[in-house]
Amino acid sequence: MPTTPPPSFLLVHGAWHRPACWKPLQDALAVEGLRSHTVALPSSGPQGTPAAGVYDDAEAISARLREIDGPVVVVGHSYGGIPVTEAAAAHPGVVHLVYLAAYMPAEGESLGSLHGREPSKPVDLDGVQPPIFEDPRTSLYTDVPDDLAERAVGELVEQSRRSFQEPVTRAAWRTVPATYVVCEGDQALRPAMQTKMSANAAHVEWLGTGHSAFLSAPAELAALLGRIASRATAS
Repeated sequence: MPTTPPPSFLLVHGAWHRPACWKPLQDALAVEGLRSHTVALPSSGPQGTPAAGVYDDAEAISARLREIDGPVVVVGHSYGGIPVTEAAAAHPGVVHLVYLAAYMPAEGESLGSLHGREPSKPVDLDGVQPPIFEDPRTSLYTDVPDDLAERAVGELVEQSRRSFQEPVTRAAWRTVPATYVVCEGDQALRPAMQTKMSANAAHVEWLGTGHSAFLSAPAELAALLGRIASRATAS
């Protein structure tokens, strides 16, 4: 009797990042015998006109999912949770969602609205936003080893403003089981806000890390993702 292969992971990066940020976690997942894939979000990096936004990112995720055989657990980090929320419900191979210190919007919500931006306030949708943190080393990589943190800061890119303002039109977590991973030492997306959003998830896990657990604790995160995937296929 054929057996279902264990899920692979699609890792969706956050704002100002590129897929290379996942390399330490991918190596740790491989040690656990788990396969992983990444996707490059068009809202991160050089922009055309119009600038790429949530829906462009969601289409990139959808296209990547169509290339992956077998069951998939989609992991969204930080901003990456928003296009994952928009895209993932449309793909039958997606068996679970993981929001890693990530935004978890409902229909009609955007990153801007989750932070209290007034919908009527005009914004420049075609501009780009450099990292908003005065000290990315502290905000994003507070517990990451110095050499790795220095490299990560140097690899940050611009992010389209459109991606922060476009609202999701569907919420994948309503139909696909989801786990929220709260990073307790996060100084970029505060744990109190993460905890509030995690109410939308079927399960909640906690990591004692800063915002970028995939760099500061890749082995611990890989083991947690493995447990989440096992639980997803067992249910």
